[in-house]
Amino acid sequence: MTTDVPLPAHTWPVLEEGWVWLCGAGPGDPGLLTLHAVNALRQADVVIYDALVQEDILSWAPQAEHIYAGKRGGKPSAKQRDISLRLVDLARAGKRVLRLKGGDPFVFGRGGEEAQTLVQHGVPIRIIPGISAGIGGLAYAGIPVTHRDVNQSVTFVTGHDQSGNTPGSLDWTSISKGSQVIVIYMGMKHIAQIAQQLMDAGRSIHEPVAVVTTATTDAQQVLETTLGTIVEDIAQAGLEPPAIICVGQSVLMRQVLDWQGMADGTPARNLDPLGRGRPAESA
Repeated sequence: MTTDVPLPAHTWPVLEEGWVWLCGAGPGDPGLLTLHAVNALRQADVVIYDALVQEDILSWAPQAEHIYAGKRGGKPSAKQRDISLRLVDLARAGKRVLRLKGGDPFVFGRGGEEAQTLVQHGVPIRIIPGISAGIGGLAYAGIPVTHRDVNQSVTFVTGHDQSGNTPGSLDWTSISKGSQVIVIYMGMKHIAQIAQQLMDAGRSIHEPVAVVTTATTDAQQVLETTLGTIVEDIAQAGLEPPAIICVGQSVLMRQVLDWQGMADGTPARNLDPLGRGRPAESA
């Protein structure tokens, strides 16, 4: 990746010694970095990065020390307390520290915990938002998180809590009844339980579901399925995390909005997947 492209004219913030910037790296594609993220990468002395941050993105910081602090379910991972306190130590050592997190640091990314630790220890911070996989990853799959003919609400949930289990605090009945579209982060491990809870709460076994793995990267895979068959279909397809799961009628829009497939020469499968019987511009 080229690192010498000048940033456009702007009063870009300076990453000072002893500061920590918590930055979202987006869902995977380096092109989805914000300019503030690129500016931060060019200034950092140390980049502490997560498992979902692509290696190409780190090439924007050749001058920095790169420290891996990835946390992946079921695999040996750094403890959250150790990561947070290491950020404190590096800042106190006078380093310009960039904490680079996949997606957005404040969307199921423990960014709030790390930022709070830093502030409690007197370390100055800056927050740089990133494109969350629950929005950007689905967009790369051709699935709009909101679509006027489908939903006026969307709910983002995590598929596991701090213990690694399905969050007991989630009221699946209320979520099922109150949100037309549900986007599930980190839900692959417990998808059988989650799907059953949604169906028990009233969602149809025929409800469209999409599973997008390694979203926005060259390795992206998309499975279109239903709540009733998702467990078997995931197993048959051999899909592995990381994945974003979308439940709702907006998944059907992929039949007409699979822009990556169309770019490769595959025509749209259905120009009216919602069966509205009218041109889109007349909506």
